[in-house]
Amino acid sequence: MSVPVIASVGTAHPPGTDQQELWEKFFSRHYSGPTRALAQRIFANSGVSRRQAAVNPLLEDVSDWPTERRMRRYQVEALPLGKEAVGRALTAAGLAAGDIGLFVVCSCTGYATPGLDILLARDLGMAASTQRMFVGHMGCYAAMPGLGAAGDFVTARGRPALLLCAELTSLHLQPSSARVDTQQIVSHALFSDAAVAAAVVPGGRGYALREVSAVTDTSTADHMTWDVTDTGFRMGLSPKVPQVLSNHVQSLVHDLLARHGTSASGVDGWAVHPGGPRILNVVERELSLSPTALATSRQTLDQHGNCSSPTVLLILDRLIRAAPSARRVVMLAFGPGLTLYAALLERTA
Repeated sequence: MSVPVIASVGTAHPPGTDQQELWEKFFSRHYSGPTRALAQRIFANSGVSRRQAAVNPLLEDVSDWPTERRMRRYQVEALPLGKEAVGRALTAAGLAAGDIGLFVVCSCTGYATPGLDILLARDLGMAASTQRMFVGHMGCYAAMPGLGAAGDFVTARGRPALLLCAELTSLHLQPSSARVDTQQIVSHALFSDAAVAAAVVPGGRGYALREVSAVTDTSTADHMTWDVTDTGFRMGLSPKVPQVLSNHVQSLVHDLLARHGTSASGVDGWAVHPGGPRILNVVERELSLSPTALATSRQTLDQHGNCSSPTVLLILDRLIRAAPSARRVVMLAFGPGLTLYAALLERTA
């Protein structure tokens, strides 16, 4: 059987905007009454300095758009962004679009049929026999099961697979309200847009995908939600999420590493999804990590915000560029369910 190896990562971002400018020129007016002061504090403590948006609220306010209009715009914006990320990943891996045996696309911020998987396969020149898988509505952790499916295909078939995560959270700006809604304020302060693709090949140089594992605490299913409404998709984000993560992350990671004869001290790099500053603090504490272990995750949050499913791949890309000699890397992502995913990667010779 073939060993699945992440041979390359390709990223694409829409134009960026300063977080303070977003606050001063849009969100300070979007909120009113007692909500404004709370929102200002949340924006200031978000850990985000800069974000990217396909639909920038400084230029275009979509908060009152119906969902149908938002979905039409999703197709317009997501296709070129996804094409850019895929093109970069294929080039870096030395692959042609026709080499891809499985194309996995993850996105929870837009839906259409034909979907991104079909339209991109057509535009990029993938083979008619290329298999496709669309992973929707899993949210921030979707890259992980997507990566697992790609790895399983490579192992079983001995052919390359391609994973694309593309999210346009900017399309889901919610209508203004004087009512205090902390969950929506946090969402508006953190989320951003991006597309990231990863090429997974049978053997060769890169990072071997040793295992993908998960745990879901269904007793806390209401802690993180993503509801389709008449005005876009609405985030529900309980302040209890960090506590649930603290209950599970240590055993998930320790068990994963133990199965491969190592421990946290044997990990050279951590690509941890930054659901927010508190999430990173919990992971650092529960895994007894050094103060610098999650620096790459914090830098990604600072410069790109929380891009949902592409974020953990953005962190991986930044991590392996900054520390190309890192031997073992652990990826962690969290999302609705409440679900925690972990993956162990090892550099190949």
